[in-house]
Amino acid sequence: MNDITAAINIKRKDLAFSYRMLVKELGLKIPVVDSVQCVARIASKAELSEKTKRYAVKILKKAKQNEISAGKDPMGLAASALYISNTRMGMKCSQRIIARAAGITEVTIRNRCQGLKLLDI
Repeated sequence: MNDITAAINIKRKDLAFSYRMLVKELGLKIPVVDSVQCVARIASKAELSEKTKRYAVKILKKAKQNEISAGKDPMGLAASALYISNTRMGMKCSQRIIARAAGITEVTIRNRCQGLKLLDI
């Protein structure tokens, strides 16, 4: 939504309201964004390696199997998986860089990491 509001120069609140009304009136089903799709976008902005991306996708698939990802922001999950992957690969990319690339806060990364670190990967 942020990309669309920036491109057409309207308030995010107005766009969200219009979107909800269209979905309701037309009886549409809202597609759910998969966190795996967000990994490539964040990784390219943060200039992370392909190996880091692959490991992050592995973490996210395991999280989905264990139903840890249900109801969580896909961008936050993807950023957290990239951060965990990055540290396990021995790379030095801060939470701040990944958070800015994802458009979320560092606190979100820390909170999501708590759940993802419980997985045995």
